[in-house]
Amino acid sequence: MSTADEDAREPVPGAAGAAAAGQDPASAGAETTAPAADGSTAADPAADDNDGATSTAAADPAADNNDDDGATSTAAAAQDDEHVMRRIRLEKIVLNMGVGQSGPAIEAAKKALEQISGCRPCSRSARDTQRDFGVRKGEPIGVAVTVRGGQAEALAARLFEAKSNSIAGRSFDDFGNFSFGIREHIDIPGVKYDPSIGIIGLDVCVSLSRPGFGIRKRSKHKARVGRSHRITAGEARRFVAGRFGIEVAA
Repeated sequence: MSTADEDAREPVPGAAGAAAAGQDPASAGAETTAPAADGSTAADPAADDNDGATSTAAADPAADNNDDDGATSTAAAAQDDEHVMRRIRLEKIVLNMGVGQSGPAIEAAKKALEQISGCRPCSRSARDTQRDFGVRKGEPIGVAVTVRGGQAEALAARLFEAKSNSIAGRSFDDFGNFSFGIREHIDIPGVKYDPSIGIIGLDVCVSLSRPGFGIRKRSKHKARVGRSHRITAGEARRFVAGRFGIEVAA
């Protein structure tokens, strides 16, 4: 047999071979598998589509975690449901001792307030003359000190402890303030009896605020705080009970 006859008997690849064999070239091309670069054959096109979808979903973890992220964001929103401008904070504490006369009594009261607050107090003078009490206008008759910031938080806890962690509900007003009295200053934790001072009572005034309350005190364009932004007595009671764990009596 000649070499030409052997070549004629070998199968012809592709459409040409199909035509030589008497088959439809289109069907033969669809059934023909093209070899890949590494010698392997390509997979089924339908299988390729499925694998692509699976790999895309695996590569996009955000799509799988949409439900989890939504639940987490909902929980975070529930925990922080109060707007930042509505959050109540302790603005200041004012301690006041009224002794009714000047001289050694004023100096003793100053020492007592300094021992309680750790700050230097200042004297308060009489506005009018009261002859029945022997008080003249401009005479120092009391001392006071104002405490703010983190120091006020620590001081408030000590003052509440002196009141057995209980405050009367009628002590609160509708502007974020409440007051109470302490009969003996030595009831405050950390204060020891001093014979040179004796025992003096004091008044405590606590002021609460929200962001934006500064418009009442600024030098220019002063304005009133809106009614809806004020701190009511109920809100003040809930804040004090939650922050310091005290009992607000009815």
